[in-house]
Amino acid sequence: MSDMDKRTDTPFYQRLSFNLTSVALIIAGLYIGKDIILPLLFSILLANLLLPLTNYFHRRKFHKTFSILIPLLLAIIVGVGLLYFLSSQIIKFIDDIPDLQKRFDAVSRSFQVWFREGTSITIRKQNQYLHDTVGDLKDKAPVLMKMTVTSLTGILTYVILMPLYTFLILYYRSNIKIFLILVFKNAYEQNVKEVLTESTTIAQKYLTGLLIETSLVFILNMIGFLLVGIKYAVFLALLAALLNLVPYVGMLVGNILCMMITLVSSDVISNVIWVGAILALVQFLDNNFGMPLIVGNKVRINALVTILGIVVGGALCGIPGMFLAIPGLAVLKVIFDKVPELKPWGLLLGDNQTNDLSSKKIAASTESL
Repeated sequence: MSDMDKRTDTPFYQRLSFNLTSVALIIAGLYIGKDIILPLLFSILLANLLLPLTNYFHRRKFHKTFSILIPLLLAIIVGVGLLYFLSSQIIKFIDDIPDLQKRFDAVSRSFQVWFREGTSITIRKQNQYLHDTVGDLKDKAPVLMKMTVTSLTGILTYVILMPLYTFLILYYRSNIKIFLILVFKNAYEQNVKEVLTESTTIAQKYLTGLLIETSLVFILNMIGFLLVGIKYAVFLALLAALLNLVPYVGMLVGNILCMMITLVSSDVISNVIWVGAILALVQFLDNNFGMPLIVGNKVRINALVTILGIVVGGALCGIPGMFLAIPGLAVLKVIFDKVPELKPWGLLLGDNQTNDLSSKKIAASTESL
């Protein structure tokens, strides 16, 4: 009898109640404690990314503290360099905003004329609607200012806490691993060891691949924009590459933003089409060749669960939750696959076709539904 055919003596409704209660508690905990949990989760990912380099220095007889500090300092230097490069591109774009405003007014006027010809709404009514909208935004200015301050405070929290958390996680990683193994001793001890090993491998492979993939997407976008002669080629290429980190949703938002900026900044309407075509081509190459070859097949979560995970992560924790959705789902799948009672959930999350005989029989019986 296979593991999937085994059933506990606990009634189904009780198991379902336990599962739903656990899911509800996890969701509530994420929503209420996201300011505490999210920096810790990002630190765990960063610690997994730095672990091979930490082990390398440790094998070279470096002191434990220095074997952690050196990779961490390198990561901080790289992060500061990326932030400087990104901020310089943003400042360059902001400096041209007055000129872009004039161009935007001209484009808006042309759009209003076209809209008036296609509908019965006059330009005066359109301007009145825009005036009312701006008035509403002014009324909401204190709320927007509060949200901005909160966001800046959150960023400052990440900047301070993430390096500290990362160092401590790497320093006490042996204690954490032993604790998790001892908690499940005599029950799922071997499974816990396998889950820890595979989760670490998945996190390292996913993050390393994601960095390489984002760099390639940025370079390909930039080359395409420069060849066509798009203004703000580096800024738009970087914007599209960073938004591409959020699967499905990010690429759509990136395409729209890049095309709108090009529409305002360029006198040639064909440049907008070129931007859309270049981004579509790069994303096609990335989705069909880059992601499978670079990131690999370790993170095999089907598209439906991925989209749902991103939507739920965004609703609970904002953009950080959207970014953490995929590695979080990948770790959950590893756990589900190692626990016999949870294997059906792992099958639901996975992107692989059913291979075992019992799953094939069940799948064959449901084809007619």
